[in-house]
Formats: sequence, C-alpha cells, structure tokens
Amino acid sequence: MTRVIHTGDTHIGYQQYHSPERRDDFLAAFEQVVADAIEMDVAAVIHAGDLFHDRRPELPDLLGTLSALRTLASAEIPFLAVVGNHESTRGGQWLDLFERMDLAERLGADPLMVEDVAVYGLDHVPVSRREELEYEFSPPESASHTALVSHGLFSPFAHANWETETILEGSTVAFDAMLVGDNHAAGTEKVDETWITYCGSTERASASERAGRGYNVVEFDSDTTGPAGVDIRQRALETRPFVFVSVELSASEGAPRVREKVGAYDLEDAVVIIEITGDGEPVTPATIEEFALDGGALVARVTDRREIDSKTELSVSFADPDAAVDERIREMELSEIALDIDETIRASKIANSNVRTQVKQVLEDTLEDGQDETAKAETAADADEDIPVATDTTSETQRSNAETNPSSDDGQLTMEDLQ
Repeated sequence: MTRVIHTGDTHIGYQQYHSPERRDDFLAAFEQVVADAIEMDVAAVIHAGDLFHDRRPELPDLLGTLSALRTLASAEIPFLAVVGNHESTRGGQWLDLFERMDLAERLGADPLMVEDVAVYGLDHVPVSRREELEYEFSPPESASHTALVSHGLFSPFAHANWETETILEGSTVAFDAMLVGDNHAAGTEKVDETWITYCGSTERASASERAGRGYNVVEFDSDTTGPAGVDIRQRALETRPFVFVSVELSASEGAPRVREKVGAYDLEDAVVIIEITGDGEPVTPATIEEFALDGGALVARVTDRREIDSKTELSVSFADPDAAVDERIREMELSEIALDIDETIRASKIANSNVRTQVKQVLEDTLEDGQDETAKAETAADADEDIPVATDTTSETQRSNAETNPSSDDGQLTMEDLQ
C-alpha cells in the first residue's frame, strides 16, 4: 500500500483582512500538513497548486516555506507539486527553484514514481489556451496505479470551467485518480471510472468557506489495480476559529440586539463574521466590530444585508473584499502583462509614488520583448521564406520570459535573488 497526502491551496503569504496574524495562520496550516506527513510516514506530499498566494512572495513567507520543505526533506518525504494560477509567473516558477535546491519535484508529462504509483502533473492553464492542449503523457514502464495532479475548476464540481471528460478522453494515459486543487471545498466524485478529488484549502481564504479545513489522505492498494484500489479520506486541520453570527432584527430591534447575539459566542482569538438582516433599526457596523474586538476577537467584520442593493451586478462578500477582488480577477482570465500591472497597482507593497514608474517599466520591458520577437521573426523570414513566421507579436509578448523585478526595498523577492 502506498499512502500519500494530497494538499493544495495553501495560499502562504495571504494577509487576510490586513491582519499579520492571519498571514501567519496560512503558513502555520502548511506546517501542520508537514508535521502530519512525518507523523504518518507517508510516501509523499502532493501539492495541487497555489502554494503561495502571490506570484512574488515576501521574504518571511518564502523563508517559512523553505524551512517547512527542508523539514520534509530531512524526513526523506518527497514534495511533488504543480503550479497554480495564483503563483504562476512568466519568468519561471518558485517550484523550479525549490527543485534545484532538492526540496521539491515538479510534476509533468513524464511519470514520477512514488513507490509503485506513477504520478503526473498538469499546471493551471487559462481557459483561452486549453484548446491547444493535447494531454500527451508518457506511459509508465510499470505501475500499480496512475494519478494526475492538476489545478483548475473541473466538472462536475461547482464553478467548473474545465471538462474532466476532455482530459480523460484525450489523455494518452488512463488515470485511476485525479488529485486536484483550485476549488477550496473538499469533495470527491467519480468521472468515467476515474476518481477526481479536491483536497480543499488548508485555511479559510474567504468568509464563504464555513466548513472546516483539511487535506486528503490517499491510499493506493498495490494488490487491487484500477480505481477500486484507491481510497480517499479527508483529514481535518486545527485552524483559527471563525465565528459566524447571523442576526435578524425585528422592527423594534437594533444595535443592542446585535451585541446580545454576538456576546453569546466565544470570540477569543477568532475571526468574527456578523451578518445583519431583517427590518430593525439602523446599525453602525464599526460599533459592533469594536464590541467584538473588545470581547477578544482577532478580526471582526459586519455585513448589513439591508444596506446592500440586491440588484448589484457583481455580488461580493463585503466581509472579505480582497477575496472578492481576487476571484473576479481570476474569472477575467487576464493576460500576463495585465496581471503584472494589477499586481503592481493592487497587490504589491510599493509606495504610491513609485507605482507610475513601476507600471511604465513593466510596459517598456514587454514592448522590448515584443520588438525582439518581431526582429527574430523578420530574420528567419529573410533567411528562408519557407520558415513559418509568427505575426501575432501580442500573443508572443504575453508568453515572454521577462519578469519585472520589484524594488529591492519593497520587501519582496524574485527567484533570481535567491539563485
């Protein structure tokens, strides 16, 4: 029997609610997974993408991750992973650096053997580029089971935009299981006799994620081939408590009733999410949040549903606006250059006075890359008219390998800084 941990969506570095403590929580959850892996003596830890929350993790998050991976390596437990949409970059992946440091192995089209299980990888691919995929994988010489690790919103799960059947039918390898990430809700289904399972996120990245967090323990029985020999179980993690308080006010009720309901809960060190509905008197959210903080809460957020226009086109959770914006950006499937600009303006910790300069540098670097590609194409055409020339320089630009380095004093690192 081969036992592995299937985890993902750790989002290390996410400073949720602008709270340093919440940022530490995301790393602590990953460290719990590592500790459990060593305690269970698993054959491997398999990560299904979004190890980091941002494409340019800051120094404390990077050092904490390196420490956890070194602990895993010291226990001789391999860390196998694919790249998720949050951490994908044009100039290279942090996962590649970890591989060069012998702390990780990046999964791909060739099988990596975990005992007698062949494990493959498929990084996150934007919707606009999926028609190009051919799903060609190298068959293993010998394996009791095969598993594909990937990152995306796969059918038949909620919010799906990637047909699992397309992958299974087009693949040159028959998979017994797909171990996937991106959907933060854990769940397991069978599609065309193949298990597809989400491990869920290891920390609550949104107020909508009410269920407990955890990861999968997957066991492959070498004596039973095919999907029947695969056992998938969810294991819980101890994470910071979230307290969800729903208050429906009658016509004569107001802030005192809200405080009464909130005060009935244990708020110590918790993230407290309060939702107000009904027909009662106006309530000032700041006073309720202050009440919860005085009661020991780490973070308190109030959403008065009575004040929200139900006809608003974009529905967001005002208890977690950062998560709502991240989700909307992901849905837009922006180009790499657009993501660079978004990160410069919104996600980076750059001083406001430097934003214009940084955006200008991003654009200049990209234009230079585009000009280089055009020059190469023209040279090839001059040398041999039969050589096909790419005329869509915009798409080549989007795939270019130029990565804009952040300012050395902004607290962020690029992979080149550590190589």
